[in-house]
Amino acid sequence: MSAEVRPVRVVLADDERMVRTALRVILDAEPDLEVVGEASTGAEAVSVVRAARPDVVLMDVRMPEIDGIRATEQILSGMAEPPRIVVVTTFENDSYVYDALRVGAAGFLLKRAAAEELVSAVRLVARSDSLLYPAAVRGLAAEHARRAPAAAPWVARLTEREAEVLRQVATGLTNAEIAERIGVGPATVKSHVAAVLAKLGARDRTQAVILAYESGFVRAG
Repeated sequence: MSAEVRPVRVVLADDERMVRTALRVILDAEPDLEVVGEASTGAEAVSVVRAARPDVVLMDVRMPEIDGIRATEQILSGMAEPPRIVVVTTFENDSYVYDALRVGAAGFLLKRAAAEELVSAVRLVARSDSLLYPAAVRGLAAEHARRAPAAAPWVARLTEREAEVLRQVATGLTNAEIAERIGVGPATVKSHVAAVLAKLGARDRTQAVILAYESGFVRAG
């Protein structure tokens, strides 16, 4: 690996030491990934993340003191340049997962995921130009949106092209894929995505998809 390339820095937050050890072994075996801290409680996770300033956090949903949702919220609201947070869960349809995505988690990872899935997920989230498991995120968003649809004022503020880009983001496409589909350059798509996130008040693409479904802008099926 080139000396100029800094590895993706990762913090592990889980109340089970064996889980953290297993994750560390997998991630540290990759030349472009580096575990820089561990936490066994939600409160400790907040402190460790603020001190270590990682790029990505793997956050268990259920932990002592404060859960992964509140820890995620505190990290994202308390840092000028917060890391990308992936919540780790046993069940993908857990309401805790949706709540974590809603407050700003970039995605989720199942505890039974294979080693290669874990490594791939950390790399993808660090790049931040696509959704992690887009079909699952859409499923969660659609399910919860049906329970409590809510109109949003930002819908009227989107330009026609921004609305088109948001619909494509909601399908899980990357900037390059969206550019090819709508016939513009990737840099143009990147600008449109940035404008969409600003108008939605969304932290990232995942949160934008959640808001798009909750507002009824994007509908299931």
